[in-house]
Amino acid sequence: MRHDVFDVVGVGMGPSNLAFATAVDEHNETAAEGDRIEALFLEQKDSFGWHPGMLLEGSTMQISYLKDLATLRNPRSRFTFVNYLQQAGRLIDFINHQTFFPSRIEFADYLQWVAASINSAVKYQRTVIGIEALAEQDRNGARYRISATGPEGTEEYLTRSVIVATGLAEKLPSWATAGPRLFHNHRLLEHLDKLGEATENRFLVLGSGQSAAEVVQHLHRSYPEAVVESAFNSFGFSPADDSPFANRVFDPSAVDDFFYAPDDVRAELINRHRSTNYSCVDLELINELYAIEYRERVQGPRRLIFRPGTEVLEAVESDAAVSVTLHDRIKGQAENQRYDAVVCATGFNSQGVSGLLRGVGILGNQTPSFGRDYELLLDGVPVTGLFVQGPTESTHGLTSTLLSNVAVRGGELLNSVLALREQHGAPAASSLVEQGA
Repeated sequence: MRHDVFDVVGVGMGPSNLAFATAVDEHNETAAEGDRIEALFLEQKDSFGWHPGMLLEGSTMQISYLKDLATLRNPRSRFTFVNYLQQAGRLIDFINHQTFFPSRIEFADYLQWVAASINSAVKYQRTVIGIEALAEQDRNGARYRISATGPEGTEEYLTRSVIVATGLAEKLPSWATAGPRLFHNHRLLEHLDKLGEATENRFLVLGSGQSAAEVVQHLHRSYPEAVVESAFNSFGFSPADDSPFANRVFDPSAVDDFFYAPDDVRAELINRHRSTNYSCVDLELINELYAIEYRERVQGPRRLIFRPGTEVLEAVESDAAVSVTLHDRIKGQAENQRYDAVVCATGFNSQGVSGLLRGVGILGNQTPSFGRDYELLLDGVPVTGLFVQGPTESTHGLTSTLLSNVAVRGGELLNSVLALREQHGAPAASSLVEQGA
């Protein structure tokens, strides 16, 4: 079977690798033919999509549109959000809108527009099952063999570098078993479409972050006859710290600050600035939900109910409803309620480098870490040409899993891929015949 030897294969096609792909495209547009980067991206999904289950009407981005896939790396890029607006015929309209924060629906459309515009090859419906480091570089400079399953079976690709960016995994509470009526908020719209009529006229939302608040708002609007209950461990939603000084934690230069700081200082900084990203909500949305609850207290009927200091002890799903045992930790009381659906807005787990790489055969008993350029280190030794985007918060700071720094990071990764190719004198992409592949 015949295969290209790629300069780089990207595992996953979310915003991080998409930003890298835009940097590759821009390099190739001005590079001589022999200096162009041949890139391939493998994505498990059927097509590009960015949190489709949470594209709620009226929900907006929490970061500026200028933190798109390209602007902070190259403001003149054709992949900027501003150029997207121009191509869509909405630039003047957006300016008149006088906001830094587009709707999530519009930003998702921007990302899809970029995904459809890049020149690098993307193969969807591909699940990577192995990343094999070759014992010796072949004559074309290949370091890795990538194995993936697709619609036609197993495929293999040779590449000089690999960038793994497979995103986050949904986190459900230990007592929760996912089903049609008990699910993570990441799949909200998908499940609500299949839910049918709300016979109990009652919903429960768990969590205290932005997603939980948005789900509460959406359910209250979408089911005007239903009671929506919001349960959390604290007294209520806490506002996100988006003040100018705190936002410096998301600056591209903050990556260096975090990486080169002493371990204890880095950990302290991450903890001190958690309110910029974790378990926090836009103040405007908090005020809106509070106003709704207060208005219903005055006028009735009570449809928005908050349950502070409350945990779920058990949830049993049936075809018709979810029976939940709730424990009010403040009053020390337990009660049972039935709900049409229970939505767990309980965040995500980083797959972590261990889970990420052991599944594709990279990690044994070594201790993983990362270089400043996101290259994997095993027991402190660089794994040449293998880069990871995502599970690097402990070394590179809070932007590791967020959109804020994807543009600059994409350019840094491109420079690393180029440097490795030049260092080893590898030729531009060519073809090999792999026997028995």
